[in-house]
Amino acid sequence: MELRRVVVTGLGALTPVGNTAKESWDNLVAGKSGAAPITLFDASVCKTQFACEVKGFDPTPLLDRKEARKLDRFSQMAVWVSKEAIEDSKLDLEAENKERLGVVWASGMGGLGTLEENLFDYGRRGGAPLFNPFFIPKVIISMGAGHISLMFGLKGPSFAVTTACSSSSHAISQACDLIRLGKADVIVSGGSDANITIGGIGGFNAMHAISTRNDSPETASRPFSKSRDGFVMGEGAACLILEEYEHAKARGAHIYAELVGTGMTSDAYHMTAPDPSGDGAMRVMRLAIEDANIRPEDIDFVNTHGTSTPLGDIAELNAIKNVFGEHAYEMNIDSTKSMTGHMLGATGAVEAMVCVMALHDGIVPPTINHDPEDVDENIDYRLNFTFDKAQKRDIRYALSNTFGFGGHNATLIFKKHEA
Repeated sequence: MELRRVVVTGLGALTPVGNTAKESWDNLVAGKSGAAPITLFDASVCKTQFACEVKGFDPTPLLDRKEARKLDRFSQMAVWVSKEAIEDSKLDLEAENKERLGVVWASGMGGLGTLEENLFDYGRRGGAPLFNPFFIPKVIISMGAGHISLMFGLKGPSFAVTTACSSSSHAISQACDLIRLGKADVIVSGGSDANITIGGIGGFNAMHAISTRNDSPETASRPFSKSRDGFVMGEGAACLILEEYEHAKARGAHIYAELVGTGMTSDAYHMTAPDPSGDGAMRVMRLAIEDANIRPEDIDFVNTHGTSTPLGDIAELNAIKNVFGEHAYEMNIDSTKSMTGHMLGATGAVEAMVCVMALHDGIVPPTINHDPEDVDENIDYRLNFTFDKAQKRDIRYALSNTFGFGGHNATLIFKKHEA
């Protein structure tokens, strides 16, 4: 069968560098860091006392206070960015067949904050089981998708995807397939995570996975530098309105870009560490390129997973060189996690938005915090890492990688839309 085309017609974002998609994109292009000391809880007992928090987020303009208390922070973020994206798309929901409109949403850890809050209260009460009546629906990962469907009356497919740090890329991939196969006309897709909690920070500290550079939070996320000592925890959300091309064209929608290729693989190597050979990463990029029906040389920009971990950065770069050969030196390569930190289940959606806007505006945002003297002998610095400053470029195809604990790999490829 002939697969239907899928385009992006709306964007929404809530990130450590901006409370809208436009503000986030402008600050990423400007090279702004979202890292600062933690304010969401008392982190003085933690080895890491900073993170990339969303600043000044208040859901009450959208949800009244009583309703907001029924949602965990990750679900509040989900409905917030979905509203922005739907409004940006200019979809007339009342005129649409809502049975053809769906939601595929992602979260890596769901309502971790709610879980901790209720368990701490349980302990303080000496074991009295006085849990919040909304405890279970606030914690469940699928409630991000559920609340979006409820708020906007979307009656098509609605479900959640969770694959650790690659969750929202997998969600977008699944949403794309639903539209391609004719099972929906429009899908609200993306992800949200809110894990800057005592358990989130303390747990990753115990794994030695996150940076402890408390003296300089804003420079702690330093992908591709020798002195990198782990990722910086982030939080946030992003939403893409994915729409069937003819449906979008018929209503005169503004098209940001086209989603042309997706890939999914597993390392089957280790619970948390990447396969040092880069096998899973190589295979997932090749699958996405094949799915897009293009050549490796057609890719102009790669937004890497680029977490700023000692093992992960090297494995991904080696995979890129193996997939692209000499063309690897012609592409722009960046890591926007140098500014946003790692938003876990939301990161794929935020970085998909980055690729879409890079195609739309012809700009590659920078990788910040690299000192040219801070070189890792295992990294080939002939690659175009887009260090320090954004670069203008006419981009035809942009590729986004996300890799998650458990060996989950996902790649998305977006194409510039020619009006």
